Amino acid sequence: MRAKIRTILLATAGALAAPAVAQAASCEELKSMRLPDVTITGADAITPNPSWEPPAQRGPRGAATVPFCRVQGMIEGAIGFEVWLPAPDKFNGRMLTGGVGGDAGVFNYTDMARANRMGMAGATTDSGHKVADQNWMMDRVKVENYEHRATHRTTVVAKAIIAAYYANPVKYAYFNGCSGGGRQALKELQEYPFDYDGIIAGAPGPNMPLMSARHMFHALYPIKNPKGALNDAEWGLVASAAVTQCDEIDGVKDGVVEDPRKCRVDLSKIALTPEQVTTVKTFMAPLKDENGRVMDNGMYAGVRTRPGPPSPLLYAMFGQGTHHDLAWKPEQFVMSKDLAAANAAMPQMAANNPNVSAFRDRGGKIIVYNGWLDPSIIAQQSINYYNQVVARQGSEARTEGFMRLFMIPGMLHCGGGAGTDQFGVNGPAPTQDPDHDALLAIIRWVEEGKAPDKLIGSRVENGKVVRTRPICVYPRVARYSGKGDINEAANFSCVSTGSIKP
Repeated sequence: MRAKIRTILLATAGALAAPAVAQAASCEELKSMRLPDVTITGADAITPNPSWEPPAQRGPRGAATVPFCRVQGMIEGAIGFEVWLPAPDKFNGRMLTGGVGGDAGVFNYTDMARANRMGMAGATTDSGHKVADQNWMMDRVKVENYEHRATHRTTVVAKAIIAAYYANPVKYAYFNGCSGGGRQALKELQEYPFDYDGIIAGAPGPNMPLMSARHMFHALYPIKNPKGALNDAEWGLVASAAVTQCDEIDGVKDGVVEDPRKCRVDLSKIALTPEQVTTVKTFMAPLKDENGRVMDNGMYAGVRTRPGPPSPLLYAMFGQGTHHDLAWKPEQFVMSKDLAAANAAMPQMAANNPNVSAFRDRGGKIIVYNGWLDPSIIAQQSINYYNQVVARQGSEARTEGFMRLFMIPGMLHCGGGAGTDQFGVNGPAPTQDPDHDALLAIIRWVEEGKAPDKLIGSRVENGKVVRTRPICVYPRVARYSGKGDINEAANFSCVSTGSIKP
């Protein structure tokens, strides 16, 4: 056996000490690697032929196409993690961690496979519990791991494993996540500013408890007001009406409203009952608690309710995480009391701390994005958080030096919808260059100092790109030149909208 892997000490603050490795370790040797509170359960060389798929799971899948060393393990006996290491002669010194959405409990294999194809080491965590653990929010430690600890601990351990395998530390670390993964991204930015050099945070829901309260309200309102309930098709009519009535206010008729803040829908033109109209108006209006206190900015025209049943995380958050009561029923929900109780019981669940100067000062860069029509994480949450950071930094120009927000017209939750939703966040973009692919854009920004003034989004139908459009740095929007194909990004430019209220 080659030089024995010595114990790598992890400081209590979470910083990684310099690994004492005489030379690179083989994949097999990583099985005996010793790290405090870490158990390596597997280190196996994988040779795809021609591809290899990880075990089936309810979560992001990804087929590996290049040889790699698959390391599996547990941290503190509770936090599951995987690290995929490409061959030493293919490794470019970068690491990519993929976040996991919703209630987690699974791994992000999509970003792992993508990382290896790009010559990067990949890392992921289940956030400290398994998807089969239905009552995990009754456990305070598991909640804290989900809130922020699991991602950070996995990051530290992954960097140690990478350093041992290649006999060199990670040069640049990147994070990509959407929804719950986007919230994980913001927590890294806020709590552990030295973990990552570049971060992509999609639909991050900075104020997750408040967003959960709104979704609870949406779930309970039709039960209390059955005559005003809308089915999926009827909500579709409401969403379509916004496009029909507001499509051309941005200067081009293309089935997408560029900036829904300008849209005002005449509900009388939709085939709804008076009770249903009341429901729509109530859902679109700013959320109010039982005492009439305004809780948020409301929802934009064209945003429909979250399709399907409420997220499994929703009831668990209030019943288990807040009240620690498995017998708790949604009908018991009282917004003013339960939201305050949730914030007190899980103070790290929100990711809305605007004090991110430590990340800025160490040279970190972050791209935040949100679909304008996202029904799960309403767009205004991301805008509000960005504005809070701007206020803290003192100017938009100073903020854009390290943080840029992209609002995607027509896009739903993390993708989908009528907009140009392919720009390298849920896999490689159709055109793989830094102008079209957000992952390549954040790498260029970090390593070359060139910030993305815009991203070129693509709309793909039946495997073919049918439209490209610039996705502009907020608060700018895409404006048609008046000439040329409306499906070509080159015929649009990013312009300032001036001051538009939410």
